[in-house]
Amino acid sequence: MSDPAPIEAPKQRADIGALKLLIPYLRPYKARVAGAWVAMAVAAALLLGLGQGLRQLIDQGFAAGSANHLNTAAGIMFVVVALLGVSTAIRFYLVSWLGERTAADIRRDLFNHVISLSPAFFETARTGDILARMNGDIAVLQSLVGSAVSQYLRSAVLMIGAIIMLLITSAKLAGIVLLVVPIVVGPLILFGRRERKQSRAAQDRVADLGAAAEEALSGLRTLQAFTHEPIARRDFAEGVESSVALALSRVRTRAGQILLVILLGFGAITFSLWVGGRDVVAGRITGGDLSAFVFYAVLLASSGAAMSELWGEVQRAAGAAQRVAELLAEVSAISPPAHPVKLPTSHGSVAFEAVTFCYPARPDTPSLSDFSLEVKPGETVAVVGPSGAGKTTLFQLLLRFYDPQEGVVRMDGVDIRTLDPSDLRSRIGLVPQDPVIFSISALENIRYGRPDATDAEVHAAVVAANAMFLHDLPQGLGTYLGEKGVRLSGGQRQRIAIARAVLRDPPVLLLDEATSALDAEAERAVQDALATLAVGRTTLVVAHRLATIRHADRIVVMEAGRIVETGTHTELVEQGGLYSRLAALQFTEATPALTSS
Repeated sequence: MSDPAPIEAPKQRADIGALKLLIPYLRPYKARVAGAWVAMAVAAALLLGLGQGLRQLIDQGFAAGSANHLNTAAGIMFVVVALLGVSTAIRFYLVSWLGERTAADIRRDLFNHVISLSPAFFETARTGDILARMNGDIAVLQSLVGSAVSQYLRSAVLMIGAIIMLLITSAKLAGIVLLVVPIVVGPLILFGRRERKQSRAAQDRVADLGAAAEEALSGLRTLQAFTHEPIARRDFAEGVESSVALALSRVRTRAGQILLVILLGFGAITFSLWVGGRDVVAGRITGGDLSAFVFYAVLLASSGAAMSELWGEVQRAAGAAQRVAELLAEVSAISPPAHPVKLPTSHGSVAFEAVTFCYPARPDTPSLSDFSLEVKPGETVAVVGPSGAGKTTLFQLLLRFYDPQEGVVRMDGVDIRTLDPSDLRSRIGLVPQDPVIFSISALENIRYGRPDATDAEVHAAVVAANAMFLHDLPQGLGTYLGEKGVRLSGGQRQRIAIARAVLRDPPVLLLDEATSALDAEAERAVQDALATLAVGRTTLVVAHRLATIRHADRIVVMEAGRIVETGTHTELVEQGGLYSRLAALQFTEATPALTSS
């Protein structure tokens, strides 16, 4: 995803149109939507009816001095108030339920979509910004559906009803009040446009803060090791102040909007009350009529003020919907073909045919250039070379995290672009250099490789990976390992990753410096386990420590995205090329070696 575009002032209709995102999520609950509408309409009608009850109470009770009329009017008003309370409570429950349910559905769909996006998207996307959209922006939409929309519509219905009742009660006084409406509407539109821009800018800055905080926390040890805390505090504080400044700018706009509505609206009411009072004195209207008029005028003004305030919420929600919609609209660079080919029983042959590839973030720097390599079923091939040679890129392409710009990658003779990525990846086991440990138990982390594995199979994988230390943890395999495995050493995390790959039992095994974090004794045990695991499998090994791959079936030496040498360890040493120079620097003593037999 590209960086946020500059904030512009889009047309109002197009911007509010972003809220159409909510329609598909509300459609399954149309019965509850209808129920909320009915409850809202009933509550509005009952509230408008209170004005007529007030008129009857004054004219037939107070003015006429009739206790019976007074009792009757008061009784009717009590019933109306009770029904008003019931209908309002029903409306509140239904719209709150809709808000919670809609937010949950959007959050679920957004998460499902994000985890389906290819790694190319995350080269430029910020995790903190994505989390801000999944949490903060969806919370704004929840507030809109669960509160603001119903209150806005309720205020609109009350405003229309109040205008009608004002005209019925006194056309002259209603005209005075209604003269103010055009004067209020124009500035409200201008305020709304300005607030929409400010709201989007403020939301983007909050997302920036989330991204900065997430980055600082994920790299906390490095931050503290380099005593970078003062600079991090300063930068974050500056970001906070920038965010607050934008938010306060929006608040000032909203405050001015509210001030305008109240001054004009209630000013018109005060003036009409003065005129109406003169009419009562002159006998042209009754005290009950004036009371009813004041009730409806206050209702009109308060509804207008509420709509003005809620319009800001609508604008803010429109910005949030736009940000969520942008993320939902992201298209993965890698997707299953319309009619995927089914892999035959996999033997594990792998082939790269004239592959050229550049990462999206570095389109002018090829990581692989006209690269060709064929790996036979059951063969163990090690890939070595200096950093940046393109070794790990081979794994990225084979897992189809990216597609090459030129050439073909095949598994068992099938172009992997014709396969469902899930089917392809289910045939591959990966042990990365920096293994990911999830914030779950050790057992669940290992079962990540095969969720349906039995306890016995998990135990066998633990033994094979020399990860018996897990049984010594407080709750054994059920022990929670902390966020990103913070409670484990680097070597322990790597052995869990190895156990995960062992449990998967794949025909193709990818080892990216799989033993780099182990001590000599643990490395020997794990190398023996990996050697057993590699029997009958195609194994690709990326290695910097040449001692771990000296007995591989074949060693491929890469430099600048190309193969510069290939052969066995002995053959390459005798050639006196790049591998020979690397070997001369590294071999000081015998070390365990990965074999395929």
